[in-house]
Amino acid sequence: MSASYIIVDVKVTDPERYDQYKALAPAAVAAAGGEFVVRGGKHATLEGNWRPTRLVVLRFPSYEQARAFYDSTLYEQAREQRAGATEFFNMVVVELPAPPSVPHGANRRTVAAHAAKRVILNARTE
Repeated sequence: MSASYIIVDVKVTDPERYDQYKALAPAAVAAAGGEFVVRGGKHATLEGNWRPTRLVVLRFPSYEQARAFYDSTLYEQAREQRAGATEFFNMVVVELPAPPSVPHGANRRTVAAHAAKRVILNARTE
């Protein structure tokens, strides 16, 4: 099971109505095991033509839990409050790749240390 992120780009046109959505959404996120990672804030486009206005990033333990959040009755109620409050509201869910397997008897710190040594040794031989 891999963590998943929901990424939202939204342009708010009615802040008071959007505040009603923001009041309901956190309960729906928490009920599905999610958490807010980013909720607005300073940002900059580093490459390309994308010009987001407000970014929100949510983290969930799994892709299934992220989808359960979106499909939940709690979030449906929040979406109803958001209606008419935005010019656009783009949302995607992204599942992270599964972490590399750890050999029997090793821990992730040991595996990471060996990987770092290989990178250093490879850099020295180039």
